[in-house]
Amino acid sequence: MRFLTHLSFSRWFILISSIVVISLILWNTTLFFDRLKEDERTKMEIWAEAMTSLEDIDVTSNQSNTNINLELSILTNNTTIPVIITTKDGQIESSTNIPARIEDDPEKLQELLEKIKSQNQPIIMDDLGVEKAQYLYYGNSPIITKLKYFPISLIVIILLFVGVIYFFYATSKSSEQNKLWAGMAKETAHQIGTPLSSLVGWTEILKQEHVKPEYIIEIEKDIDRLKTITDRFSKIGSKPTLIEADVVRATQDSYDYLKARSSKLIEFSSSLPRNSIYVELNEPLFGWTLENIVKNGIDAMRGKGSLHIAVEEYDKWVSIQISDSGKGITKSNFTRVFKPGYTTKKRGWGLGLSLAKRIIEEYHDGRLRIVKSELNKGTTFEIRLKKS
Repeated sequence: MRFLTHLSFSRWFILISSIVVISLILWNTTLFFDRLKEDERTKMEIWAEAMTSLEDIDVTSNQSNTNINLELSILTNNTTIPVIITTKDGQIESSTNIPARIEDDPEKLQELLEKIKSQNQPIIMDDLGVEKAQYLYYGNSPIITKLKYFPISLIVIILLFVGVIYFFYATSKSSEQNKLWAGMAKETAHQIGTPLSSLVGWTEILKQEHVKPEYIIEIEKDIDRLKTITDRFSKIGSKPTLIEADVVRATQDSYDYLKARSSKLIEFSSSLPRNSIYVELNEPLFGWTLENIVKNGIDAMRGKGSLHIAVEEYDKWVSIQISDSGKGITKSNFTRVFKPGYTTKKRGWGLGLSLAKRIIEEYHDGRLRIVKSELNKGTTFEIRLKKS
């Protein structure tokens, strides 16, 4: 309990700390941005004064040209901030630091002026009198433009970082769950092994007691079934051995077994090719997969309905489709049904389809998916395996 409390505290501490750090960074970035804007405003006011002073010197013929050095130095120092000067009625008189392709096109220059107007308030150059007053419009420098997008970039980087941490956490948690299920499966196989050996011994005793042979045959069938189940569980968590096998025959065997041991209210049917189709297969695990999917369909039909198994051959792969007439699955749950623990039943651990998907995709390098499903009409699962 203390561990869980400590873990919860750590998560909240990390979350709150991250929010505080992000807030401080954004706050400091905003302060820096505003200060930079103020500095550029001051710079452009000095630039406007230099421009006005230069115009005064130009119209005064008696002043020496040496007096304009300071003004020219200020004017030429601006190489990044775009400037457009207009008359009082909005006519563009001059521009600075504007690309030639825009400066030579009156329409584009007017569009740029409208854009600049939204970035900064104009500076009024009225030393020539109210009637001859000029308006200096200036845009943001490249550094301010880049700085404006810095918080967005920072947030994206942080979100990506959080996403990587979450993915690592989810993957680690999933790996731990897989190890847990694999350990439980192997332990189950080990626990079944002891009473199974006893059952084999009791079967031999029953034979010596001259019990009816048909009883012995049925008991031996169930013992063989328990051996198969034990073999399946023992293979979970380790790479099983695949051998070249006829998938049509393996499907037929599973079909016959499931049909014989299912309710008579389930109408079984099949469409299997007569020719053999060979794939790399572990038959016990493949049979377990079919069994899990069929049982899932029977549960969806609530013990009454129709179930169809079909095998179709293609150039490089083979398709095994299992269709039921159950309640169906919504499209949003097509992938969720394969996750461990997901179930709509009151009883069950929600591991059947998860194990089936792992057996087909991780062990057999195939694919298990839902190809179609309609509510209250049924669902079709498809297994795809590569041909040998």
